[in-house]
Amino acid sequence: MSCTLSSAMIDRPPLQLVKGMPILGPFAENWKDVERFQARSDDLLIATYPKSGTTWVSKIVDLILNTGDTEKSQKGAIFERVPFLECSGPSMPSGSEVLDSLPSPRLVKTHLPVSLFPKSFWEKNCKIIYVARNPKDVVVSFYHFDKMNQLHPEPGTWEEYLEKFIQGNMGFGPWGAHVKEFWALRQERNILYMFYEDMLEDPKREIQKVIKFLGKDLSDDVLEKICLQTSFKAMKENPKTNYTAIPSTIMDQSVSPFMRKGICGDWKNHFTVSQSERLDEYYQKEMSGTDLSFRFLV
Repeated sequence: MSCTLSSAMIDRPPLQLVKGMPILGPFAENWKDVERFQARSDDLLIATYPKSGTTWVSKIVDLILNTGDTEKSQKGAIFERVPFLECSGPSMPSGSEVLDSLPSPRLVKTHLPVSLFPKSFWEKNCKIIYVARNPKDVVVSFYHFDKMNQLHPEPGTWEEYLEKFIQGNMGFGPWGAHVKEFWALRQERNILYMFYEDMLEDPKREIQKVIKFLGKDLSDDVLEKICLQTSFKAMKENPKTNYTAIPSTIMDQSVSPFMRKGICGDWKNHFTVSQSERLDEYYQKEMSGTDLSFRFLV
């Protein structure tokens, strides 16, 4: 979340359609503010399909822009330092309102698909860092997240949830369209397209890509410091990045921690053989006609 949330218990709201796309109910209620959001030319967007490394890359970017200064990047929780554009809910300022009040340059988090992006981001040619993750690990992580997040609809059983994912009946819509649309735009727009699996395999290499994209020149010592501060262990233990500041009435981390495993291949602990084959069929269909591909193990 991008702002202070009420600690009052809320009922889980259903998804609502916005221009044919399923969106979390509280976010859809505030859609006019999202549509008319005014980007600035020096805004930096961190865009992902949910559960694809958003918080990880947000922390990396924040540290890069602060030249590895941990003290500066710890002055607020990550959801305050990188506000969530479309976030909205009861008794809280919306993400767009929070962003409007911030000085430039702003870091902006979004899960919006290309079709729902505020036009001003394209008009201002803002830099976008997009992170994609293989769908099997995404759906597992999303399932556990939805179990603990009261702003999301009830996930139901794992089997039911997997089918909803394949049908695209998720907050922020279908995974396939999301990752493909940004992939198609990466050469004509100011987009750095990254993969979660690559970040796991060689964090230093991938952080160097971000540094170059941002036009920065950092020493090896600073790079090493950023790698250490953005390891899964460090972020899971850091109250500024592990979302423990969010009331348990919103995110019940006794059900599932916000930072759960941070690995590639956890899907093997959840999928039956037939479920894996079902997702494989979906994946092959979605990836046909594109040179985009994913690794399911690292």
